[in-house]
Amino acid sequence: MTTTDTARRKPARKSTRPADGRPAKSSMTGDITGPAESRIAAENPETLRGLYRDMLFVRRFEERTAQSYQQAKIGGYCHLNLGEEATVVGMGAAMRPTDYLFTNYREHGYALAKGIEPGRVMAELYGRSTGTSKGWGGSMHMYDTATRLLGGYAIVGGQVPLAVGAAMAIDYRGGDDVVVCQMGEGTTNIGAFHESLNIAALWHLPIVFLVINNQTGMGTTVEKSSAEPDLWKRADSYRMRGERVDGTDVLAVRDVASELIETARREGKPALLEAVSYRLKGHSVVDPAKYRTSEAVSVARENDPIVRWHAALLEAGVLTEDSAKEIESEVVAEVAAAVEFADSSPHPEPSSLFDYNYATPVPGDSRRLPADPIFTA
Repeated sequence: MTTTDTARRKPARKSTRPADGRPAKSSMTGDITGPAESRIAAENPETLRGLYRDMLFVRRFEERTAQSYQQAKIGGYCHLNLGEEATVVGMGAAMRPTDYLFTNYREHGYALAKGIEPGRVMAELYGRSTGTSKGWGGSMHMYDTATRLLGGYAIVGGQVPLAVGAAMAIDYRGGDDVVVCQMGEGTTNIGAFHESLNIAALWHLPIVFLVINNQTGMGTTVEKSSAEPDLWKRADSYRMRGERVDGTDVLAVRDVASELIETARREGKPALLEAVSYRLKGHSVVDPAKYRTSEAVSVARENDPIVRWHAALLEAGVLTEDSAKEIESEVVAEVAAAVEFADSSPHPEPSSLFDYNYATPVPGDSRRLPADPIFTA
């Protein structure tokens, strides 16, 4: 079936564009100054404490991950969500359990937010058979069909076309699930990003592109790599709604993401959401981040999403110092249990190396190991 045939035969969806074909005006959401008291007052206290606990859990999990890496318990590349917890948890709260999530390689927190057991996430980091990818994927390749996390992807932008394909499948088959495709700001400069946004907008696919703008792609700032550093504006080129949100404000992220996801669900209108945040560590665990100024780091520490959320909830009377300590103790114990589970789990059998390479059996697929002799005769 050709691309043209596929487009012609897919179920028709009524266009929701204005008469002139232009999208609703892109806008900036979130004041980049912190949680608004009015929004906190309107929320259920249990919901607010739950968001705090989830953010704190991601923080302590990632800190323990860094410690395990330094102890040589974890190998390979390892990228952390430290400083991005509000975006991780806010997006997770906006999604239905049946919605699909595609991520880049900085995905430990997203795996937790999607509902995967912490022990299985840590076990994958440890390269153990009880991990999400049976120990063969590691930090950058979390995967779990039960929770519909369809991958961390090590290749920059590798997940974007596949996420659009999943959204097309939902639209073609019928259903009200939505795809969220998370990526870093550096991905917005590659061709696959633009091709994917074009197709998503052209075919009205139910997908939300989440761009985590932590302001530095490896060691290069957005201003030095992007002619248009306001990344949400790129949506306008594809007549798609674009929004910018304070990525350190968990309520702002949740509320804006919820609106975009539900619009995609009801109307098949894709959107781009830029979440402005700041990673508190280097690009990876081994990156000392010497390219950052002390002033920038100081500002980032002041805007730490967990510190700000903790202070906001204390001020609102939703959290007390005693209840915060109780949550901290619970989180630390749960993370320790995840580490114990991972450390006590077996390594995968070498014979399973070639398992799960394909969704279905492929006749004649190579099972040669790197050290095996090559016969050319």
